[in-house]
Amino acid sequence: SLNGDVRLLTPDAVEGWSDLVHCPSQRLLDRLVRRYAETKDSGSFLLRNLKDSERMQLLITLAFNPEPLVLQSFPSDEGWPFAKYLGACGRMVAVNYVGEELWSYFNAPWEKRVDLAWQLMEIAEQLTNNDFEFALYLLDVSFDNFAVGPRDGKVIIVDAENVLVADKRLIRQNKPENWDVWYESKFDDCDKEACLSFSKEILCARVTVDHNYYAICQNLLSRHATWRGTSGGLLHDPPAEIAKDGRLEALLDECANPKKRYGRFQAAKELREYLAQLSSNVR
Repeated sequence: SLNGDVRLLTPDAVEGWSDLVHCPSQRLLDRLVRRYAETKDSGSFLLRNLKDSERMQLLITLAFNPEPLVLQSFPSDEGWPFAKYLGACGRMVAVNYVGEELWSYFNAPWEKRVDLAWQLMEIAEQLTNNDFEFALYLLDVSFDNFAVGPRDGKVIIVDAENVLVADKRLIRQNKPENWDVWYESKFDDCDKEACLSFSKEILCARVTVDHNYYAICQNLLSRHATWRGTSGGLLHDPPAEIAKDGRLEALLDECANPKKRYGRFQAAKELREYLAQLSSNVR
């Protein structure tokens, strides 16, 4: 049905094929087609301008591993925190090597870990709130899905296969039930590594969602983060004066497992500011 003289890739044709298009808008699909790099006529959002083979390649990629399309549609050149897409040969994709995984910094000096934690919270903010009004929700968050540039020390997402994109403009336009009620993710204490609880349907239907803050705090930063037999998260063993002050631990706890209503939204904001302040103190 998508061959021949089909003008546009439409939501009803591909909805639910993968996380990327679990709830696609026409605006998102036009962006995917326009930025699809494996075609002579890159830059057009018209599906009919792609050759049949290019169209099939695009659709198979969208269904089986949409990661290359995430990297092309939200490119690092425009400031998105993803690895840089270099090109493809058939189904083999090349991306730039960023550096060592975040995991290798688990026992780095405190100053370094504070800086990485601040960058992770900034990434959560950027993917949630940006000028494009696309919310990119990370559904798989672990220490191996991020890497750190050896020269600039920049944190980059190196596994973008499980990213759900919700179009906030479309949600505002369609106004599904409770669309404007802030959504708080449920803390998931599952005794396994990298657990996350989420409802894709809710991520697709609310404008204000705390999922990314929750994912980063629970799985990477707080004492609840477990990975490869370790516990305590990236900010384990803070210096005595910070541990004594107690503010960092309180913010991390509230961000991972909030006690107050909408507590995570506030804690995430304060945590970003506090980490920025700690980071500038040690720079």
